This record gives sequence, structure tokens and C-alpha cells, in this order.
Amino acid sequence: MNAGADKVGTGRLRRRGFAAGVAGLAAAAWLCAAEAPPPTELDPPAAGTKVLIVTGIDYPGHPWRETAPRLKELLEKDARLKVGIVEDPEALASPKLALWDTVILHFQDWEKPGPGPEARANLTRFVAGGKGLVLTHFACGAWDGEWPEFKDLAGRVWDPKLRGHDPHGVFTVRIADPDHPITKGLASFETLDELYTCLAGDAAIHVVADAVSKVDGKVYPIAFVLPYGKGRVFHSVLGHDARAYNEAVGRLMRRGCAWAAGIDPEPAKP
Repeated sequence: MNAGADKVGTGRLRRRGFAAGVAGLAAAAWLCAAEAPPPTELDPPAAGTKVLIVTGIDYPGHPWRETAPRLKELLEKDARLKVGIVEDPEALASPKLALWDTVILHFQDWEKPGPGPEARANLTRFVAGGKGLVLTHFACGAWDGEWPEFKDLAGRVWDPKLRGHDPHGVFTVRIADPDHPITKGLASFETLDELYTCLAGDAAIHVVADAVSKVDGKVYPIAFVLPYGKGRVFHSVLGHDARAYNEAVGRLMRRGCAWAAGIDPEPAKP
């Protein structure tokens, strides 16, 4: 997220005013969406570990039309991962969600309500029942406080009362747990991104990568994991733009995604 969004509390009030002004149009759109059949993008591939990237809306400074395909490209460097993209977060309500192994949340509902009660319940069942969940970058701000239970699923969420992030720039991502299956064998790396300093929540998380803020000198989680019911959650706050999804980030995301899906994070060597 860009520095201009640090005043997100005031911005949220402006967005709610904007939303109120177009309430009739929004209601009509919701009705049409409810009547529409599930997108064909929800049909999973026939084989492999099936990973669905859910995107389609974000803070204006986050170019999801560029980052979602880039993330897909990086994930599919592990031939076991078969990745689909759906550009509608309401797709989380579809029964077809159960056909996938892992869901990646790659959206933030900036100027409209987040996916409704059916989507929330379906996603919760999906993960609690034993499937995988991955969050990337500003997905920590999804539902923007509209779904309080989301913080238990995500582990940590965006808190607009906290300082948002360091200025966009280069920083070092450190491997906090070199023995975890996701990060075993990985080295610390530099990345050009936003170092989030705004995460809040009290769920028990296990940090696998962190970074030191150049602003306040404190250590902040960059990637962490947690269980949810029978499922696994991998949460990374990296990924501001396509440049931020570099090869080192791609390997971290591949391994986190595989771990969440319940397979070996590193594919077997031929």
C-alpha cells in the first residue's frame, strides 16, 4: 500500500460516503452477482495441486492485473502447482471452491463491501476442513473490519490505527526460522517493497521471515504460518507490485503455497 493510504481512517470515512452515494447501483450489482452462475474460472484443472488466486479489486496503488499473472507465473515454476485466477472475490461463495486445494487471497475491498456472509462461511469451511489458505500483501486488509473473525483466519490483519509501512524501498527479508519446512535452505534476500508495520491480532502465529524497519528499528513479521481447524494458513505481506514478486519472493511463495496445500514445500529432484 502507498504512503498516501496511511491516513486510512479518514479515507475510510470518505469511501463510506462515496459508497452511500451509489447505494442503488451497488445494490443492483449485488443482485446481478447473486443470480449469476459461478465463473468458469472456478473449474479446476484435472490433475496436480490446484491453487486458486482470488483477485479483482484492491487499493488503487496495487496493480492486481499485473501482480496476479506474475504470481501465477512464479508459482507454476513448481510443476506440481496448477494455478487458476478468478477476478471476483464473491467467487469464494461458490460450491466449486471445495474442488481446489489452496486459495490465495489477493484482493482488498477498498471502495465496496467485502465478500458477503456466504463467501465468508464457505472460506471458513474450506480452511477448517483441511484445505490451504495463502494471503499476499494487502489481503491482510480484506473485509476492512467488516468481518471481525477474519483476524483469526489470517493470523494478523491491517490495523488503520497503526503506522502503515516504511516508505517504499529496498529492505532485507530475514529467515526467522531456518528449520521450518517453508524456509529450510533459504537465504535472506533483499526486496523492493513496502515493509508493513501495521499488523494486529492475537492469534498464535509462527514467524518464518521478518524484517527490521529503517524507520523505527523494530522487527516486523514478513511471512508467518498458523493452523486453522484442520487447515494450514501461510501469510506473506510481500507483493506491492510486479517488481516486488522477484525470484526470491517467488520461491518463498511457492514453498508457502505447497506447505499450505499439504505437500512437500520443495519438489523432489529428478
